[in-house]
Amino acid sequence: MTSATAERGRERARSAADGKAVETAARAGFVARGVIYLLIGVLALRVAFSGGGGGEQADRGGALKEVAEQPLGVALLWLLGIGVVGMALWRLSEALFGQAGPDGHKPVKRIVAAGRCVFYAFVAYSVLSYAAGDKGSGSGSSDKKTDDVTAKALDWPGGQWIVGAAGAVVVGVGLWMAFRAVTLKFRKHLDMSGSGEKTRRAVDVVGVFGGAARGVVFGTAGGFAIAAAVQHEPGQAKGMDDTLRSFTDTPAGPWLLALIALGLAAFGLFSWANARWRKV
Repeated sequence: MTSATAERGRERARSAADGKAVETAARAGFVARGVIYLLIGVLALRVAFSGGGGGEQADRGGALKEVAEQPLGVALLWLLGIGVVGMALWRLSEALFGQAGPDGHKPVKRIVAAGRCVFYAFVAYSVLSYAAGDKGSGSGSSDKKTDDVTAKALDWPGGQWIVGAAGAVVVGVGLWMAFRAVTLKFRKHLDMSGSGEKTRRAVDVVGVFGGAARGVVFGTAGGFAIAAAVQHEPGQAKGMDDTLRSFTDTPAGPWLLALIALGLAAFGLFSWANARWRKV
């Protein structure tokens, strides 16, 4: 065997190893995301049936606090944080090298992957900081943080336009999430060829229900940001906790929040389905 042939063999082996590492990281990330959304859904259900009280946060901070209070909670938090790091690394690899599928190398898909990488890197930092003992990092109220950021942004030159534009982007993201869910766009990313019909239907149900609920929450939060910009009132902007609680102010009362909460829990289950069948 020549040295060139041996080198090519080593390159192929390294590529295969790197591919397996990225796949493992992505699947761990989906598991972690599923845990967080499932817990947020459970917390939102508690808020709905406690009349909006109970002092619990129906957001990522509340989910981390819930995990921390369990036996071996700190260890579980570290595992969650590492899982989200895996998700960020996978999205980074998509941004650098393209996604799976025939159109995965399109520039727009790489840009979207880069944005997701930044988002999951922030989430991973907050989870790992909380696990390391910084209780104000991962578990701080999303509503207080949103108020603070909005207030600072509104004080900038052109701040109202910046906040309004950011809100419009979030509304657009929410609508995009809901559209992709209800039109079953997620199917092309899953390889369920070896699964039974009942399993595929179950994944469709949690994918549509969960994705639509997640999109509604994002879109509503974006609408509140636009209201904050128009009224120049930071308090109009809401984090996930206050956004979810706002559904109880509708004519449907707590039942709409309960429905959204079940949808977020379903999205957690859908994330676990991605951990099993996602094409990476």
